[in-house]
Amino acid sequence: MQSIQTEVLVIGGGATGTGVMRDLAMRGFKTILVEKRDLSHGTTGRYHGLLHSGGRYAVKDPDAARECIEENLILRRIAPHCIEDTGGFFVVTPWDDPAFGDTFMKGCQETGIPCEEISIAQMLKEEPLLNKEMARCFRVPDGSADSFLTSECNVASAKAYGGQMLNYHEVKRLIKEGDKVVGAVCYDLVNDRDVTIHADLVVNASGAWAGKIAGSIGIDVHIIPGKGTMVAIAHRVLNTVVNRCKMPSDGDIIVPVHTVAIIGTTDVKVEDPDQFAIQPWEVQLMLDEGEKLVPGTKQMRMLRAWAGVRPLYQETSVADTRDVTRAYTLLDHSARDGVDNFITITGGKWTTFRQMAEVVVDRVCEKLNTKRECRTHLEAIPDIQHEPRTAEGYYWLGSRLARTEKNKAYGELACECELVTRAEVEEAITKHEAKTFDDIRRDTRLGMGPCQGGFCSYRATGILHTVRQPSIEETNVALRDFLQERWKGLLPILWGPQLKQERLDELMYLHVMNVDHMPGETASRLGPQMYDKGTVETRPQSAKT
Repeated sequence: MQSIQTEVLVIGGGATGTGVMRDLAMRGFKTILVEKRDLSHGTTGRYHGLLHSGGRYAVKDPDAARECIEENLILRRIAPHCIEDTGGFFVVTPWDDPAFGDTFMKGCQETGIPCEEISIAQMLKEEPLLNKEMARCFRVPDGSADSFLTSECNVASAKAYGGQMLNYHEVKRLIKEGDKVVGAVCYDLVNDRDVTIHADLVVNASGAWAGKIAGSIGIDVHIIPGKGTMVAIAHRVLNTVVNRCKMPSDGDIIVPVHTVAIIGTTDVKVEDPDQFAIQPWEVQLMLDEGEKLVPGTKQMRMLRAWAGVRPLYQETSVADTRDVTRAYTLLDHSARDGVDNFITITGGKWTTFRQMAEVVVDRVCEKLNTKRECRTHLEAIPDIQHEPRTAEGYYWLGSRLARTEKNKAYGELACECELVTRAEVEEAITKHEAKTFDDIRRDTRLGMGPCQGGFCSYRATGILHTVRQPSIEETNVALRDFLQERWKGLLPILWGPQLKQERLDELMYLHVMNVDHMPGETASRLGPQMYDKGTVETRPQSAKT
């Protein structure tokens, strides 16, 4: 068995884990991060892409609201290339109480969130597709975020300071000697072998899976997995993040992210973060609620549905997962459970990942008897894409088109939907060491457009085979894995134009290319985990339309 030694082992390659890795490396700790799949494979890559102003929690969860607005401002300064400065509206629909607007304004004032009420005429001037029957509209500094890019940039920064990242290394169990955690045994999915990593301290930043990691040595960390289902509209119906001005509930937000608009989200308690399904009522609920914000939503082309699991943490039981705080919690298992050299960070939001990391690494310094100041709020995260940005450095929706036109690279496009070039696919394979086509997707957005991989999957297959030169069988199974991953998110929304698109894709790959009978295994160890059709979660009382 391979054995590795480090100072700090970080478990989890989402926003929090990569943030912790960066902070540790910047403070001079020898650090290794392990992730069971690729970066952002878990909850970080399965949310609606909102950069919170904190407005969503200003009334119900003021602590979380303050954390959000503090980090919103910091992230805009250190990682503008990962953010689109859309701004945000909180709107009072005909189904909402107009008086709540005053409560909302007061909550924003008390938590330090900039907020102004604007006229409905101004709202419609900026977003003409919004419901014209809105009663009130408030402007806040929401935005949309690229969670995939942020994680990659965090790791790039950490590597520049000596950090090491091992993806496709799934933690099988922690190693405990006496009353101390001294490392973990991981399974290397790519090379099909176990790897032991010894560490002076272990940070459990595995999100919804934190309870499973701690449970491997008998420590009870009660994570409440809160599943959220989202639906993407195939085009940007809005350029501003729009929330319902009421207490947080199902389907009350639309977020413009890159080329799509995302309706979110449900909140359903599930027993296992690895076993859940997207229920038909959840998709219907998103459409019904989206219709209240943008009339005509139900007739629009839906692109895809997906679900992520929030790592909600509460020491006392609650009846509804929406009653669980969105603030984060740091668990020092030495004080809590009598087990030293082991820390768990859980809860929180994507927006607060940097602050969560700072709190964790401050505790690491205490436990390792050293004092090293945090600098993550001062030093910018590197921009690894080098695309055209706005004057302020933010993501610009027209950047890829501008670059393609400038370079006259029309013939170099591997994915026309998302304007991904052959060079970008090659870079994802070589420089970023993509193990699967889904890894390439996270790096480049290949296959995320309306055809859902129909016209780019076979091109990417040819590029992969040319660049890496694996066996024909390996290439074939990699393609099958990706087609299955795309199919996973299409199943819940197969009607109208997207059903026609999927039928065309089926004809191309199954009938023309005979993909399901080409040499090689049906699926690989790195293939997607499909939604569990046998899982039927109870529809909560709060999920009404």
